Amino acid sequence: MSVAKLDTRELILFDLDGTLVDSATDLYRAMNMSLNALQLPMVTEAQVRTWIGKGTSVFCHSTLLHLTGEVHPDQHQQLLETFLGIYNADPCLDTQPFAGILEFLEWGKQQQKKMICVTNKPELPSRAILDALDMSHYFVDVIGGDRFSERKPHPRQLLHCVETFGVEKSQVLMIGDSSNDVEAARRAGIDCIVVSYGYNHGESIYDCQPQQVVDNLTELLAS
Repeated sequence: MSVAKLDTRELILFDLDGTLVDSATDLYRAMNMSLNALQLPMVTEAQVRTWIGKGTSVFCHSTLLHLTGEVHPDQHQQLLETFLGIYNADPCLDTQPFAGILEFLEWGKQQQKKMICVTNKPELPSRAILDALDMSHYFVDVIGGDRFSERKPHPRQLLHCVETFGVEKSQVLMIGDSSNDVEAARRAGIDCIVVSYGYNHGESIYDCQPQQVVDNLTELLAS
């Protein structure tokens, strides 16, 4: 049975990386430019795809752990700052929406659903990506990981959406791709559907027991 119940939802929340857009190639490019700047070895795109999905800080931590076997706070901070500087300057060279995303967003707009992008990525590059892909007009807000002191899997961002738009939790649906999204929704008391194609730090999305997994969001429109 579908968890979506789209006709009952007033507010639909979307994760960004791995859910709406495939940004791994740009993250890979920026990480290798950052590593090069710090005179560290390169990594592969395949490796990067297993390290992303839980925010920039975790991405940098995973990269350093792989390269050096340990993570010193100073080096982590240096890589994080270098990476953000490089990535934020040009976050959307190869990033593209996943199949079915534009169709689903267009449906949501036609149905007058309020849609919000809720991501752990900082707000500036998140908005830049949506602007570059001409997707910003679908969303009433973009809440980055730097809006509040807490981020997913903490429910703060999700609960802010519920409170700001004055809706019941039963009228809200979260769509994501990682255990962070599942856990944040669970803690917020909101239904959550995850996509099978996203980034979940190299782990099976089924391990976190999501309510429903789909291969393409257009499946929800047919149900």
